[in-house]
Amino acid sequence: MPGSENSNARILTGECYCRAVRFEVADAFSYAMNCHCSNCRRTTGSAFKPFAGIEQHNLRLVQGADQRLIYGDDMTHDAHCARCGSLLYSRVREGKWVHVAMGTLVDAPSIRPTAHIFVGSKAPWHEITDNLPQYRGHIGDS
Repeated sequence: MPGSENSNARILTGECYCRAVRFEVADAFSYAMNCHCSNCRRTTGSAFKPFAGIEQHNLRLVQGADQRLIYGDDMTHDAHCARCGSLLYSRVREGKWVHVAMGTLVDAPSIRPTAHIFVGSKAPWHEITDNLPQYRGHIGDS
């Protein structure tokens, strides 16, 4: 990616369900987690959102930038495909980072989720069955 300190990283492709929106991202994620908060559950329609975090400049839209539906503002938002509704990524941490929805990645990233966060508001019908650490809120919240 131009201007990226991760210029030697493998580049992954991501896309929405209908393939109207495509992006590239460096396989240099800093962290990955499974978020169980009610917002992530609602936006994905799932029990949790597996996401991988990376500095925003490492993600580049290559197709369909005008096909995105943005929920939020310029600084922090969720980006969905306006045609199929897929959640692509969330812009977070004062707009400097993105949380890429791992299910949109066509290529397998080298990172795997290392924790469950916001399990204090997880879906009551979902049971976490792996041995990853669980945090009531953000990491560090017991």
